[in-house]
Amino acid sequence: MKSRIPFYYHIVFFFLLFLTYIFWDIGLNDKKVEIVIKGICYGITPTHLLAIFCIYILNFYYFCEWFLNKKKLLFYILTIPVSLLLFAAVRYFLQEVVMYNITGMHNYYEEAREIGYYIKDNFFFGLPAVFLSALTFLFWQFQTAQHQNQELLLENKKAEFQMLKAQVSPHFLFNTLNSFYSQLVLKEDEMANDILVLSDLLRYVITETDKDEAILSKEIQFIQNYIHLQKKRFEDLLYLDFSIEGEYSNERILSSALIHFVENVFKHGKLNNENEKAVILIKIKEDFLEISTFNYNVNGENYSSTGIGYENLTKRLEYMYKNQFILEKTEENNTFKTYLKIPLKK
Repeated sequence: MKSRIPFYYHIVFFFLLFLTYIFWDIGLNDKKVEIVIKGICYGITPTHLLAIFCIYILNFYYFCEWFLNKKKLLFYILTIPVSLLLFAAVRYFLQEVVMYNITGMHNYYEEAREIGYYIKDNFFFGLPAVFLSALTFLFWQFQTAQHQNQELLLENKKAEFQMLKAQVSPHFLFNTLNSFYSQLVLKEDEMANDILVLSDLLRYVITETDKDEAILSKEIQFIQNYIHLQKKRFEDLLYLDFSIEGEYSNERILSSALIHFVENVFKHGKLNNENEKAVILIKIKEDFLEISTFNYNVNGENYSSTGIGYENLTKRLEYMYKNQFILEKTEENNTFKTYLKIPLKK
């Protein structure tokens, strides 16, 4: 598991550590403010913390990642002397080379700058870099693991819910509808037939509409069932000319593409006036399918209210058919027309 802690977290952390270090010296170590400010101005305090920061970053992103993350504790312990040696080298370079060339002042007196003493003295000062990076790495790793566990639990709950929804609910629903059908088939033949149509329609919605492609014959059967039930809702006063021209069987098209146009006719069209009939025409010829609709708009209705659905359909068509489709819509004189032409997949 790789740590994904943003790098600026480390910068903010060390800035706060820098402020803590200063106030610690003034408040608890009783250092005079002038001495603390002098240490900052001459770069002693900033370079000291910068050296710690460099080893902290090295340890966090490399040694902890290589060994501590893989639970190779012995190998990680062996890297600690390496980190401390590197700390001494970095601090020496920053303070006794860079800052000396800028300010003309050494932080260590001449005898203390002897290599053996300098390394031994800085083993203690370098330990915070090692401990801070290891503790931060382990803490962030723990937080990441906790977050991933929570997400996994949530996904499992979602999966369980979807499984129940996909297996139990439809099973219960279809069994109930079939039971109603069995009870009514000898008494109310027409109502029993309507229940059978509803059962087929719901089964198709649950099992087929989440797929990318649909079999054309099933898609058309779904539309026929949908219109059949709509006629019942309109009490057979539905003024709609629905027709299909051409032969079709197992060709494949974009799932739920056709029902989009049919639904919008029923949602926004004026369908109860014999003189203002709506039209839905599906044509299958050669390797293409065409669907065209025409309807008078209900007062106050316009297609803009379904713009999101139209945009989504357009994106799906572009993804499926690239530039091999034609999609048009026209709204004028209180009427609305749509047209779609798509290739059929064998």
